[in-house]
Amino acid sequence: MRTLLGLLCLLALPVRAEEPLSGWAVYPTVKSYEELVADTKAAVKENGLIVVTQAGPTKAAAARGITIPGNLVIGAFNNDYAVRVLETSVSAMIEAPIRFYVTENDDGTATLSYKTPSFVFAPYVYEGGEPLRDIAQELDTKFQSVAETAAK
Repeated sequence: MRTLLGLLCLLALPVRAEEPLSGWAVYPTVKSYEELVADTKAAVKENGLIVVTQAGPTKAAAARGITIPGNLVIGAFNNDYAVRVLETSVSAMIEAPIRFYVTENDDGTATLSYKTPSFVFAPYVYEGGEPLRDIAQELDTKFQSVAETAAK
């Protein structure tokens, strides 16, 4: 009986691994990695945010002779949101910029994902209260719009 239960648990692992992580929004696309990176940056700007940071291991690995799938984190925010967040919670600003994550898939397509701003700022609502929750919900809408635009 233990063996059968163990096998059933192992069979369930791959199904569970495909579920999005709690608090994440995931947008699989048919676009290439390069195309999705460019479209994400354009959609950030189109939605009134600014690309504040970019970081990823792909180019650095290639410089070392290592090939890995495309992988880039794009931090997006703007000064209006920064000032508003700071008015509610100085601690919450550690989370800015909020990040989009572009990953290259084995089949040559790419996926755009991000932690929702409401999820990111949730630990700070005790300090920032309803105003911080409202800002996070505004950003949820902006981030969803960025993702939907970039993923089209």
